[in-house]
Parts: sequence; structure tokens; C-alpha cells
Amino acid sequence: MPSPSIDTLRLLLIQARNTDEMEHQEQECFLERCRVRREQFRLVNVAKSPLDNAALDGVDAVLIGGAGEYSALDDTPWMPDLLDLVRQAAARRLPTFGSCWGHQIIARAFGGTLVYDPGRAELGCGSVHLTDAGRRDLLLRDFSASFKVNMGHHDRVDELPPNAIELAYNESQRNQAFRLQDAPVYGTQFHSELDAARERERLVAYREYYIRELPTEEDFQRVVNNLAETTEVDSLLHDFLV
Repeated sequence: MPSPSIDTLRLLLIQARNTDEMEHQEQECFLERCRVRREQFRLVNVAKSPLDNAALDGVDAVLIGGAGEYSALDDTPWMPDLLDLVRQAAARRLPTFGSCWGHQIIARAFGGTLVYDPGRAELGCGSVHLTDAGRRDLLLRDFSASFKVNMGHHDRVDELPPNAIELAYNESQRNQAFRLQDAPVYGTQFHSELDAARERERLVAYREYYIRELPTEEDFQRVVNNLAETTEVDSLLHDFLV
């Protein structure tokens, strides 16, 4: 049977956002980068409502966003159900993509190791480099060997799950992107849903979470002023879905 077109895909977006403002901002970011209509999304915010056992029923792909107020290392009451849902999605071979926090959640679900590492926090625009596997990967093989991305995280994936392949890295840390070997599941430590303007909105909204790394207004403005368009990543989520 032919695959559904992107216009008819039914997508599950999983979020962990406390404020309505950033919950809606993240939804808009995914809509823009996926290039789909709002009615194609089923929205689940685990910070506000429990995961439904039937959350995966009738969806064609799963997207997992960021979480400014939460760490993927947290043991919140909803974390076991979220990790189980990620494993169920892979077992059903549902295409699944995690961005930043979502990337870390996928790694944790399949046995990877996460660390809180503020000394290597990445904020604003930076570069990542494809591994040899990344250069051969169907989703990333047309990317440049090095490309610009938007980032904002304290936690990182220290060790990938046993069944994962590293696709990208940089001088600060490994595992900037990976995929599972046996399921259509990807994660990017960088924010695949953010362009420069959206990254600025996110940094401003979560300024207090980065006060240690950017203690002065001058430090903060330097990061904001260095934001740049990440044109190669612009189509990543869309390409993943098609």
C-alpha cells in the first residue's frame, strides 16, 4: 500500500511545558518545521495531563519536543509512562523523532546514559559534524559535513543505547544526533524545530534557567546576537515525515 502523503499524516506531539505561552510557542515551531496543519496534530502535554494508554492509536508518527522546566533525568510521576510509550512506538515501528529533551528521553528509554553537565551547556547557535554513519544516513546524507544548529541544554546523552548509531557530534560532546538500528527512531540534541527567531524567543522565555552560564545581560546579548539561520536544519523534520 502507498504511504500517506504529508498532508494526511496524523502526528502525536509530546510536550512537557508548564506555561501556556511556551506550550503554544513549541506547537507553532513544530508546525512550521514539519509544514503541516494544526489539525494534523494530537497534542499531549505530560506536565499537565496523564498519558492516555491509547495515545499511539491512529497516529502515523511521534514527535517529542523540549522541556525548559524539566530534565530528562527527572523521575516525575509521568516519566515511567512516557518511557514506556517511546518503547511502544518503536515496537510498532512508528517513526519517532526527539528534539533536545525528546532526544534525551529516547536515549533513556532504550538504556542510554544521561548526565547533567552545566560545564558543557550549549546555548544559541553552534556547529555539529556528521559521523561516517551520518554521511551515509538516508535523512542526513545530503547535509554538509558540518552545519549550524540551534541549541539550549544542560543535560546530554553520555552513552547511547546499545542499539543506537551516532550520527553527529561536535568538539563539546558526542551524540549530537543518533538513530536506532532496528526502528525508525531519531534524536537530535539540537533543536530541530527552531530557527533563529524562535530560538531567541525560547532563550528569552527561559532566561532564568541559563543564569549560571550567562550571568550578565552582556553575556546573554552576546549569545542572542550570534544567532544565525540554520538553513540545513530547516527541512529536517519535514524530510523525516516524508
